[in-house]
Amino acid sequence: MSSMQEMMYARRPAWLTFAAVVLFSVGILRVISAIYYFADSVRINNLAFGAFSTHLWLWGLWDLGIAALAIAAGYSLLAGNELGRIVGYGWAILVIIQSFMIIGSAPWFATAMLVLATLVIYGLASTSEYRESGGGPAQPGV
Repeated sequence: MSSMQEMMYARRPAWLTFAAVVLFSVGILRVISAIYYFADSVRINNLAFGAFSTHLWLWGLWDLGIAALAIAAGYSLLAGNELGRIVGYGWAILVIIQSFMIIGSAPWFATAMLVLATLVIYGLASTSEYRESGGGPAQPGV
């Protein structure tokens, strides 16, 4: 490993990397979930009392939107951009809202998503001084 790579990995806080990995993982899970919604799969819980009722196509769009936000935020966080932090907070808020919408029909999934969203918010909030103190990816030639 070159010294440039060592500097980049040594500077990024672990909580920030954790938040990015969670965002990527949940983004991929939500893409798979959206495919199930679009295919009208029998693996889907009864969401008749949810916000979109039995319109699985709308649930699929919702999951694709959350997946796009999560993957974009994870990539941006690993690149050291502030946009990833902002999108990560927005993603966590949407996930918390959705968790409360589906907690009656899928309590374990909703609880797990609440915990992950809370950990992402903690990871982003606990590393807020990382960017303020001049941290970030090492710049070549600096």
